[in-house]
Parts: sequence; C-alpha cells; structure tokens
Amino acid sequence: MSNIGKQPIQIPDNTEVVIKGSSISVKGKLGELTLDFDTRIKISNQNNLLTVTRETNKRKDRELHGLYRALINNMVDGVTVGFKKELNLVGVGYTCEKKSDFILIHVGFSHPIYFQIPKGITVEIPDSTTIIINGYSKQNVGDMAAKIRSIRKPEPYKGKGIKYSNEFIRRKAGKVVGGAA
Repeated sequence: MSNIGKQPIQIPDNTEVVIKGSSISVKGKLGELTLDFDTRIKISNQNNLLTVTRETNKRKDRELHGLYRALINNMVDGVTVGFKKELNLVGVGYTCEKKSDFILIHVGFSHPIYFQIPKGITVEIPDSTTIIINGYSKQNVGDMAAKIRSIRKPEPYKGKGIKYSNEFIRRKAGKVVGGAA
C-alpha cells in the first residue's frame, strides 16, 4: 500500500467537497478547484475524511494512488490556507515594481521585462527586490514563480539573478590572477 495514498485527508470546516463520477471539486474561502481523476481510483468522503483507494495492485494503479491523494490534499490546502512563494532579486540595479496587472522587472537587460499576472494569483512587492506570489492553486503559483525566475537565473560566480528566498546558490571560485612575472 502506498504510504502517502493510504493517509486520509481531513476536510476543514467551511470547505465543501463534491465527488461526482470521476471528478472532484473542492470549494473553500479562497476559491474553487476541480480535478478529473482516473476511473481506477476510488475516492470516498465519510465524516469529513477523504480516503483514496485503488482497485488493483498493478504498477500504474500504485503510481496513481499516491499521486491523486497528494493532488487532492494540495487542493484542500489551497482553498483553505493558500500557497506562497517568495523571490529575491540579487544584483546591482535589479529591481521590480507592480503596474496594475503587470510586474515590471529590471534585471540587467537593455529593456525592462513586463510580466502579466494571471487570474487567481495575487502579487505583493514589499520592497524593490522582493516578489511574493500568493494563490490557491499550488501548480499556478509554482509555474509563475518558475517563469519569473527563468528570466535571469542566479549565476554561481557572483550570485546575481532571481532566486527563491529559501534557495542556496552554490558559489564557485572565479579566475585566480597569476603572480607577478
């Protein structure tokens, strides 16, 4: 049995879960998420506990068992608490600012980068070198953070670039200037 798949999911108060056929929808105070799951997986809701089970012990069923349990748990967490990613801009002159539904990012190119904020995601910029991304869908928050980071990934020599706040950049030694001739 899958160690992740066999764990039940506790449904918090003020959260509504509807299972209809091979589709599950979770509605909470932050929003609503839906997921279509494979018919080999069975989901049941009893006493505010969601349990995910599989029909057979085949390899594909075992893979899907843990996957769908994790996805449904992320849906429940997202609509009740939400997800957050924080990015830091490291470098001289690297700044960002919010203009209506765009983020304006200056990271050493000859032009600023305009990044549109998708629906369902909120962005806070507490200072000119920090971007905080909030949302109820873990996938959308992670995708947006990864796209912003890919504009200028951190480099290993000076550590300049856009990095996650909890990311550690492994530094390399630069060229060593030779001694006097």
